[in-house]
This record gives sequence, structure tokens and C-alpha cells, in this order.
Amino acid sequence: MLDIQVIDDPAAATAALDPMRSRLLSELAAPASAATLATRVGMARQKVTYHLNALEAHGLVRLAEKRKWGGLTERLLVATAASYVVSPGAMGPVAVDPNREVDRLSASYLIALGARVIREVSDLVRRANKAGKRLATLAVDSEVRFRSAADRAAFTNELAEAVARLVSKYHDESAPGGRAHRLVVVAHPLPQTKESRS
Repeated sequence: MLDIQVIDDPAAATAALDPMRSRLLSELAAPASAATLATRVGMARQKVTYHLNALEAHGLVRLAEKRKWGGLTERLLVATAASYVVSPGAMGPVAVDPNREVDRLSASYLIALGARVIREVSDLVRRANKAGKRLATLAVDSEVRFRSAADRAAFTNELAEAVARLVSKYHDESAPGGRAHRLVVVAHPLPQTKESRS
């Protein structure tokens, strides 16, 4: 089972976003049969089988095991991933694209960058898996609480200068065998929780 599966097919996204199918996906962290799931979710086995067939057709669940019970064969299915993300690419030509955004300081541009990261990295992961290789990536996730807007602006300037300095030091346009990497640095306010408001 994958940790995360990115769904980039519109039909698969539609299947996964159906409330009952989403529930079935969450129930299939461990292999289960249609009969077992029907009991858990309170639905007729035939309807559960219908939903499972749709999920299986889109590669969201897979056969884990077959069991013989007398003259019957019971199929146990399992989710293909622990969690799923719908790629903006599933939206086709209307998918968000940072090249269309003008204001690079806007929240819309930040969302477009995030969408591009999902789209690009999921494609790279797919290709790496197909080639039997690991994909080398780096992610930095941190929190910083600024005392004031002035401190936030100073931090932004220092960070931009540090990144520019590092890029200038390590970027080599003509390196034989070199490979270009995308570097995205974002900052946004953390959503307020009940505790942080008090």
C-alpha cells in the first residue's frame, strides 16, 4: 500500500469523491469483503459491490486475497493507498497554473505553486516507481512567530537574499549531466485554532 496516491484522472477523482466510496476507501485500510463492508456501513452487499467495482476499475482498490467458502469465492479488497490527493491536473485545461498568475505575492499564486508541485512531483514519483528508482527530494517545514510586521518583512528579505546566494553558488547552467531542480519557498499564516485565539 502506498502512503499517498495522487489521482490525476478525472473519472477516478469523481469515483473517489463520492461520499460512500470515500467511506469505503477509508474502511479498506485492511482487506475486507463486500459482505463485511456492507455490515460496517449499513448498506446492502449488492450496492457495496457496485461501489467497490467502480473503485477497482479506477485503480483505487485492488484484490488482496480470494477465499473459497464451499462453492463460493469471496474477494477481499484493500485500498491502494493510505490516503489520496486529487491532482489539479484532473481539472484538465482549467487547472490552476502559476504561469497565469500575475501577482506573485497573492494567495492565489501560492495555491497555484502548490498545485504545480503536486502535479510535477506526482508525475516524477510515478516515473521513478516505474523505473524501480527512488526520487530524491527535499522538503523543509517550519513555523516562525513574528513579533511584528516589520520583523516579518526583515525575515522575508533575509530569506530571499540567503536563497539567492545559495542558488548563485550552486547553480551551473552548463554542468554536463546536471539536472535542474525546482525550489519553492512559501510562507503563509497558520490557520487559527480555538487555542491560538484565546
